[in-house]
Amino acid sequence: MGAAVVTLREGFEASLIVGIVLAFLNRTGRRDGFWVVWLGALSAAAISVTAGITLYAIGTEFEGRAEAIWEGSIMLAAAALLTWMVFWMRSQARTIRRHLESRVEDALAVGSTFGLAAVAFVGVLREGLETALFLLGTVENSNTAVSLVGGTLGLIAAFGLGYLFYKGSSRLDLRRFFTLTSLLLLAFAAWLLFGGVHELAEAGLLPESMLLQVSVLAVFVVPAIWLYLRGGAPKQPQRAA
Repeated sequence: MGAAVVTLREGFEASLIVGIVLAFLNRTGRRDGFWVVWLGALSAAAISVTAGITLYAIGTEFEGRAEAIWEGSIMLAAAALLTWMVFWMRSQARTIRRHLESRVEDALAVGSTFGLAAVAFVGVLREGLETALFLLGTVENSNTAVSLVGGTLGLIAAFGLGYLFYKGSSRLDLRRFFTLTSLLLLAFAAWLLFGGVHELAEAGLLPESMLLQVSVLAVFVVPAIWLYLRGGAPKQPQRAA
C-alpha cells in the first residue's frame, strides 16, 4: 500500500505541474510549446527511472553487514525526504500555479525553448527522484513484486486524476486529497524509519532493542502529525485549466 500511496501522490503532483503549464500555454494561444513541455517532462521521467534502477543495482552488490547498512541508510534517507516533501508541499500549495505560470511567461517572453522545457523538467524531475528513492526504500523493506505492482497502479491512478483535473471534469477535493495522502505518507515515513533503525541495529551500528525502535517511532510520529495538523489543511491549489 505504501508504494501505491507514494506514486499516487507524487505522480499526481507531477501531473499537476505539467497540467498547469499546458493550460497556461493553451490559454495564451501558445499550443506550439506543448511538445517542448512534454520533452522536458519525459526527459525528467527517464532520468528518474534510470536513477532508481541504478540505486537498486548498487544495492544488490552488497551482502551481509554492508547490505544492512545500505538498506538502513536508504530507508532513513527516504523517510527524511518524504517528511520534508509533505511539509514543503503544504507550504507551496497556494502559490504553485502562480510560480509556474510566471516562469513560463518569462521563458516565452525571451523565446527560450530551453527555459520552457526546464519548467516541466525541474518539477517532474524533483517528483521523479523522490519517487525513485521512496520506492527503493519500500522495496528494501517488503516484497519487490508487490511494491512494483502497487507503485504502477498508483501512477496509473495519478495520471488519470491529473488528466481529469486538467480537463476540468474532476470533482476531486484537493484539500481533502492532500490532507489524507499527507497523513498516510507521514505514516509511511514512520514505517521506513522503523525499518531503517532495525537494519542499522542488525548491522551493529545501533543497539538491537525493540524499545529503541518503538521509541524512535513515537518520537517521530507524534510531533510530525501534531505539527502537520496544527498547521491546518493545505490550501487548495488553483485549477490547472
